[in-house]
Amino acid sequence: MKYKIVKLQSVNSQPKASILLIYTGGTIGMLYDDSGSLVPLNFGHIMDRISYLKGFDINITVISFPTPIDSSSITLKHWNDIAYIIFENYDGYDGFVVLHGTDTMAYSASAISFMLEGFRKPIIFTGAQLPIGAARSDARENLITALDIASTRENRKPMVEEVCIYFNYLLLRGNRAKKVESVHFNAFESENYPPLAEAGVEIEYNQPVLYRHRKNITPSFKRISESNVAILKIFPGITPGVVESILSIKGLKGIVLETFGNGNTLADLWFMNYLKTAIKSGIIIFNVSQCMGGRVVQSKYQTGKMLEEMGVVSGGDITTEAAITKLMYLLSNEDSIEKVKERLRIPICGEMS
Repeated sequence: MKYKIVKLQSVNSQPKASILLIYTGGTIGMLYDDSGSLVPLNFGHIMDRISYLKGFDINITVISFPTPIDSSSITLKHWNDIAYIIFENYDGYDGFVVLHGTDTMAYSASAISFMLEGFRKPIIFTGAQLPIGAARSDARENLITALDIASTRENRKPMVEEVCIYFNYLLLRGNRAKKVESVHFNAFESENYPPLAEAGVEIEYNQPVLYRHRKNITPSFKRISESNVAILKIFPGITPGVVESILSIKGLKGIVLETFGNGNTLADLWFMNYLKTAIKSGIIIFNVSQCMGGRVVQSKYQTGKMLEEMGVVSGGDITTEAAITKLMYLLSNEDSIEKVKERLRIPICGEMS
């Protein structure tokens, strides 16, 4: 892929940081066409919109995807491209900011957090609910503060050393966030983990909850190549035909099972038999709660115990977005079903308690 690259040099001869800004597309870089639909701006127009960044105390290199994408069209290839760009430029920059559409930002941030295991620099995803050229756009504040966070250091070390989402004054762990709004500016929440920072007059960091990598972990980049997975959301009245159609998908490797409350599901014999058959055939089933602030505890109720006994893996308090990307990541990089199951149960980079 041939990327477009522009450098924005700070007016300060000794800027405080050097940041790589990766523009993938999304609402932040769109405008309304004659029909009223949002369409991507070309790279030149985006640069015109953010030229004010030259006045910041930061050197910024902007890399753009050749064709900006709507985030609803994101694929594994895009995740691999984003991760590879950061990996290739890891030593050359103090931090990274990724401009991305909001619809799948939580999926992408989760995926990148697994793919770049052990990275000790800030990787901040941000975007906007309104295009950057709109009079009331939230794009300017989101971008400026994301750059500020990505360039902040304490005792010559990055204040943040994980993949995050910054949006509407809150910094959230990327693999703990979910998109919850499409019409208000507070688009993301992290119900199962507190905000890492809140931006006001000052940016107040919640130091105890910031992620710190173990010293013996060497930063690595591992691709995601396996997408033969699915999400099965349980609902009252679900039929055997629906369940069978998903579990019988040719080549299926794993399922994220969205269950009620603490991990409960229907106790019907036909349903349990479908799950048992799937597990015996080598399909991994990862149990997550449908609740925003939910946590799976498979030992709490009878149906949960049945799932535990047949080999369904509990996802604890992981989000669906992190669960499906973690499943893809492990299926892509582990050589046995048992190893995938083992690593699903334990945190890789703060995605679950």
